[in-house]
Amino acid sequence: MDKKDHCQVHEVHIDTKEFKNKADEVSGLSELFKVLADETRTKIIYLLSLRELCTCDLSEILGITLPSVSHHLRLLKAFRIVKYRREGKTVFYSLSDKHVLDLINVAKEHFEEFLEG
Repeated sequence: MDKKDHCQVHEVHIDTKEFKNKADEVSGLSELFKVLADETRTKIIYLLSLRELCTCDLSEILGITLPSVSHHLRLLKAFRIVKYRREGKTVFYSLSDKHVLDLINVAKEHFEEFLEG
C-alpha cells in the first residue's frame, strides 16, 4: 500500500467515552428498522393508522393471503407495534401507539422530498 493510503492522524480530538455512550443509546434500533423495512408491514401499519382492521380486511386491501397477513401481524405484535381486540370470532388490529406512525410519516415526507429532486 502507498503511504497515502494510511491514515496519518493518530490524535483523537474529543472525549470518545461520551460518544461511545451516545452510540450505545441507539443499540438495537436497527431491529425495529428491519421490521419497518418490509413494504407490506409498512402498508399494514399505515392502514391501521387510518382505522382498526381485521385480517380479512387487510388481506383484501393488500391482495395477499390470510396466512401472509397473519405472519406480518405476528411480527408487528412481537415488536408491540400493533395491538388487537376480539369481537366474537373476529380479531381487530390497531396501532399500539403513534410513535411508529410518526417514523413512517417522517420517512414518507423525506421520500417525497427525495423524489422531487
